[in-house]
Amino acid sequence: MSIQRVNSFRNGGKENVGLLGGKGGNLAEMTKVGLPVPLGFTITTEVCREFYRIGCRLPEGLMEEVLAALVELEKEQDREFGHAEHPLLVSVRSGAVTSMPGMMDTILNLGLNDETVEGLAKLTNHRRFAYDCYRRLIQMYGSVVYNIEGVHFERLIQQEKQLVGCLEDQQLSEESLISLVDQFKKLIETKTGRSFPQDVKQQLKGAIEAVFQSWSSPRAKVYRKVHLIPDDQGTAVNVQSMVFGNMGETSGTGVLFTRNPSTGEPVMFGEFLMNAQGEDVVGGTRTPCQIAELKETMPQAYEELSQCAKQLEMQYRDMQDIEFTIENGKLYLLQTRNAKRNAKAALKVATDLVEEGLISKEEALMRIDLQHLNHLLHRSIATDAEHTVMATGLPASPGAACGQVVFTADTADEWKKEGRQVVLVRMETTPEDIHGVIAAEGVITLRGGMTSHAAVIARGMGKPCVCGCETMQMDEEHKQLTGGGIIILEGDWVTIDGSTGQVIPGRLELQEADLPPELMMILSWADEVRTMKVLANADSPLDARKAREFGAEGIGLCRTEHMFLSPARVPIVQQMIMAETESDRQVALNRLLPMQRSDFEDIFREMDGHPVTIRLLDPPLHEFLPNMEELTERLAALPSQGEGAAAERLKLEQMIRRVRDLHESNPMLGQRGCRLGIMFPEIYEMQVEAIFQAVLRCLWDGVIVLPQVMIPLVGHVNELHLLRCMVDQVAEQVLGEEKRYCLYKVGTMIEVPRAALTAGEIARSADFFSFGTNDLTQMTFGYSRDDAEGKFLAHYIEHKLLPNNPFQVLDTEGVGKLIEMAITQGRARNPMLTTSICGEHGGDYESIMFCARIGLDYISCSPYRLPVSRIAAAQAQIIMQSELAQQVEAGLDEEQTAV
Repeated sequence: MSIQRVNSFRNGGKENVGLLGGKGGNLAEMTKVGLPVPLGFTITTEVCREFYRIGCRLPEGLMEEVLAALVELEKEQDREFGHAEHPLLVSVRSGAVTSMPGMMDTILNLGLNDETVEGLAKLTNHRRFAYDCYRRLIQMYGSVVYNIEGVHFERLIQQEKQLVGCLEDQQLSEESLISLVDQFKKLIETKTGRSFPQDVKQQLKGAIEAVFQSWSSPRAKVYRKVHLIPDDQGTAVNVQSMVFGNMGETSGTGVLFTRNPSTGEPVMFGEFLMNAQGEDVVGGTRTPCQIAELKETMPQAYEELSQCAKQLEMQYRDMQDIEFTIENGKLYLLQTRNAKRNAKAALKVATDLVEEGLISKEEALMRIDLQHLNHLLHRSIATDAEHTVMATGLPASPGAACGQVVFTADTADEWKKEGRQVVLVRMETTPEDIHGVIAAEGVITLRGGMTSHAAVIARGMGKPCVCGCETMQMDEEHKQLTGGGIIILEGDWVTIDGSTGQVIPGRLELQEADLPPELMMILSWADEVRTMKVLANADSPLDARKAREFGAEGIGLCRTEHMFLSPARVPIVQQMIMAETESDRQVALNRLLPMQRSDFEDIFREMDGHPVTIRLLDPPLHEFLPNMEELTERLAALPSQGEGAAAERLKLEQMIRRVRDLHESNPMLGQRGCRLGIMFPEIYEMQVEAIFQAVLRCLWDGVIVLPQVMIPLVGHVNELHLLRCMVDQVAEQVLGEEKRYCLYKVGTMIEVPRAALTAGEIARSADFFSFGTNDLTQMTFGYSRDDAEGKFLAHYIEHKLLPNNPFQVLDTEGVGKLIEMAITQGRARNPMLTTSICGEHGGDYESIMFCARIGLDYISCSPYRLPVSRIAAAQAQIIMQSELAQQVEAGLDEEQTAV
C-alpha cells in the first residue's frame, strides 16, 4: 500500500511502522482485522523529520491534507470539527517507531471551545460531562502547547475541591467545572500573555506541532540515550476520533496486559477506572481498580475485552499492552503494542509462547533482552523508591551491594573476618588490594575505567563495582569520602549499583538473583543453535567451577598474574621481581612453582575434557612493585638510632633503589608479556614446568587434559618462535613418554597492532590466535584505558565523535579490521589455526555479533557473563542464517526475472 504524509487507519498495517510509528501501524492493523478502533489518521515520521529539517515548523500544505482527512472522519461520525451543535472531537497522540511509554505528549478532547462545549452538552444531554472534557482540554493544551507546569492547574483543582468540600475530581459539580474552565483560561493568559485558542483548527495545528516538539524534550532524549534509540527515527502523530470514558458510571478507561508483566503468568493484568479518561489512570490522580473487577462491574465489556486480548496475542504472537475505553457500555481499543516486561517475565513468556505453538525457539531467543538478562544474574536493589545519589560513576560490574565503607584492603579483610559487610573504596586498586576486593561486597574507585584492574577483577568474581567516580573526594588521613555534598565516614553504610554506576548513602534492601527454570530452557535452545563456542576467563579453581556451572566449554583465558594476587603470594612475587641476581630470583621461583602447579592441577580437574588456555605471566611491573611513596614514608619514620634501625634502613634503601631501577615511564608498554619471558627465561620456564607437572598428575588419575599455552604481547614472529621452542623443550623434559597423551597447543595473544599486521608470519609458530581486544583497542586508538574513560570518552560519545566506548563495544571499523586481517593471513598460512577473543568484549552483544560474522571459533568472557554470551552467540547465528536465506531468495528472484 502507498503511504501518504497523512494516512488513514484503513491504509497500512504493522509492516509500515517505519513510517506510521508503532501506534499508527498497530491502529491500522487492528482496523484491518475488524477490531473496535475509533477512526482516525496518522501523520508519518517522515513529516517529523522534515519538521526538524526546516526549523521546527509544519511543512507546506500539511494542514490542508490534515483537514481533508478530517472531512473523512466527519462523514463517518456524522459530526463536524468545530460545529456548534454537532462537534467532532479528536485526540492527538504521539507514536514513535520504538515504543517510548510516557516520554512524549498527548492532547485529548481537542475541538472544544466556548460554543462547541454547549453543543456537546446538548448532544449528550450531559452538561457536566461536556465541561469536564473542556477543562481537561484546556489543562492539557496549557501544559503541552504552552509549557505551563501542571502543578499550577492541579493547585486550582485542589482549591476548588476544598471550596466545595469534595475529595475526588469526579465529584466536582458542573458549576465547579465551569469555574475551573474560566480559571484555567486566566492562568494561561497570566503565564503566557496568550489566550486559549477558540479556533479549533488553530488548536489542532498547535497540538500537532507540540507532539512533534516533544520528540526533542529532555525526557525523550534521555530515554532514547538509555535505550539506544536513534535520534533521527522521529515520531508519528495520530489524530483519532474521541471516545469518552468519562460519560458516567457505564463508561470507563484502562490499561490491560495480556499476561502479568512481572511474572509472565498467562492471566490478564491491568487496571481501570469508571467515569474517567486515560490520563486519570496513568497520572496517579485516582486509585484504579484491578482488571478482574471489571468482570463484575461490566461483564459483557470484560468478556469482549478478553476475546480481543486473545486475538491480539495471536495476531502479534507476543504479549500485548492494550489501552481501552468503554463509552456507555461499548468497548473501544485505543492502542496495542508489544508489552514491556521484566527479565523473569520475558523468559516465562518466551518459553510459554513456544509451548503454545505461537513462535519458534529461534524467535524466542531473539526476544531475550540481554541487558535485562544480565541484571537477572546479579543481586539488585529491592525498592524502586527514590533515593539520594551522592555520585554516579562507570557501571563497571553489574549487581548491587551494600556495606560499611573502608579505605584500605587490610581493613576490609579484618572487618570481614569480624563478620562485617564492607564496601572497599580506593582511588584505584592494585594487585596488592586483592584480599580487600575478595573480602568486600563491592568496590568503588575514584579513578579508572571499565577495563581497569578493579573492574576486571570484580567482574571475574561477580562482585559489583563502580569505577571512575571522579566527582567524589577521598581523604584517607581522616577516613572520609565526600560527594554531592554528602560526607561518608569509615564505617558508615553505603549502597552501590554496579549496573547503573550509582553510589547511594545508607543501607538499601537488596534482593537476590532469581534464576528461573525458563532460563535453563532458553540456554539449552541457545546451545542447539549457536556454532561459535563460549569459553570463560577463569584464574582459579573456584572460577573454573563457576564457569562450568554457567555452561563454559572450556577456559579461554587463565591470567597467571592473577594467581599471585593473594597476601601470601604478593611478597614472593615482589621478591622475584626485585631480585638483582638470577640465583636470588630462582629462590623465589622455587617457592612459586608448587603453588602454580597446584593451581593448574585443580583447574584441569575442574575442566576435565575441556580446553584450558593459560597465559604466561603478563604483569605491568608497577602493579607488583612496592609503593615508592610508602617505602619513603617508612624510611623517614625510622628512628635515627636503636636496635635494628640501621639494618632496617639499609633494607629500605636497597628496596627504594631497586624500585627506581625498575621504574618505567610507560609500564603498559614496558617490560611485560613475552619481553619479560625473554629477558628472564627462568620465569616462563618455571610456569611451563608447573603446567606440565600438573598435566602429568592429572593424566595419571585419568583426567582428560587439553592445555593451551598462550604467549602474551608478541609483536614479532621471532619472539613467539623462541618461546615456543622453550615450551616444547620443557614439555619433553617433564612429560617424557606421557607426551603422546597430551595434545597441548602453543599460541599467542594478538594485542599489538604489528602482530595483527604480520599475522601470516606469526602463524608459522602458532596453533591459535586469541585476540586481547582490551590492549589491542588501547594501542590502536592510542588511548590509555584508565585515563580515557575517566577523562574524555564520555564527552566523545555524548557529542557523537565516537559511536560507542571502544573498550565496551568493539571498534569494528579499526580494531575489527586488524582482527579480520590477522585471521585471513593466519589461516592462509596455517589452515588449522583456531581463533578467539578473550578481552572484555567477549561479553558484549554487538562485539559477539561481529565475532560470529568473521568466523571466530570461540569467545571467552568472565563466568558471570556466560549465560548472556551463550544467548548472544545464538542470536548472532540466527541473524546470519536469516540474512543468508534472504540473499538466497533474492538470488532466486533474480534468476526467475532473467528467465
